[in-house]
Amino acid sequence: MAEIAVATGRSGARRQTDGSSERLHSIKLASGPGWSVEDVVCSCGPGDRPFDAEHVAVVIAIVTAGTFQYRGSGSNGRELMTPGSVMLGSPGQAFQCGHEHAVGDRCLSFRFTPEYFRTIAAGGPESQSSRLFKSLRLPPLTALSSVIADAASAFMGSTHVAWEELAIRLAAGATRTDANRAPDQSAVTQASLARVTHTVRMIEACRDTNLTIATLARQAKLSPFHFLRTFEKLTGVTPHQYVRRLRLREAARRLVTEPVTVLDAALDAGFGDLSNFNRAFRTEFGVSPRSYRRRPV
Repeated sequence: MAEIAVATGRSGARRQTDGSSERLHSIKLASGPGWSVEDVVCSCGPGDRPFDAEHVAVVIAIVTAGTFQYRGSGSNGRELMTPGSVMLGSPGQAFQCGHEHAVGDRCLSFRFTPEYFRTIAAGGPESQSSRLFKSLRLPPLTALSSVIADAASAFMGSTHVAWEELAIRLAAGATRTDANRAPDQSAVTQASLARVTHTVRMIEACRDTNLTIATLARQAKLSPFHFLRTFEKLTGVTPHQYVRRLRLREAARRLVTEPVTVLDAALDAGFGDLSNFNRAFRTEFGVSPRSYRRRPV
């Protein structure tokens, strides 16, 4: 593994304040003309100042672990970034990342020059300082599941990775998804952020446990109805969709990087019936588990 070097900021960012940059580290995994990809690890927590910076490139980052709050110029409020969600950043856009309610996160961060990005997202703004995305975050949606799972599998286990192809697929998919979404500009309370952050962390730590809505709502100190509304507002998906996609992404990664059977992957993902797992997997990734395993990454 390459030596970890202290980064100057989130991938593709110019640091504006000292903040907690000493707790942010990155490893460059691959690069080419107009693009790069880095593994970015942040160990900041509630006791650290939020990280203030400015994007100097087009950044599309997949959150692979942990949670953090993301704010950006040109948008109201803040977004809760969770595993499987995608952070979007435009050149010249000021932003802030904070960990007010939990420690640490990890992202697979793809960075593009504006010129190269426009060759992927045809018809984008001509000004390098223009905001290229309507949203700051894309939630874990089926439209991006395949490329996110492929990127995670490549990062975790493949030795020969077509990183540029993954970068192009991610940029094109994120651009299409962002264009078809209407960003939620309503305010988010700190209490709601804290409660859902705690819930997401518990799901991530106990992904193999049968967590019911009643259990999650009780942990969040909310009624089941209020919990459902609050969770979906902050993560962009329902608790059921969030848990199922988390488990399916993990199953997809294991099928590519480990010598597990499809049945083992299904049972470990919480599916008691192989046909249900095959159906859910095909719905999420567009191919059967066996076909997914045979695909080159």
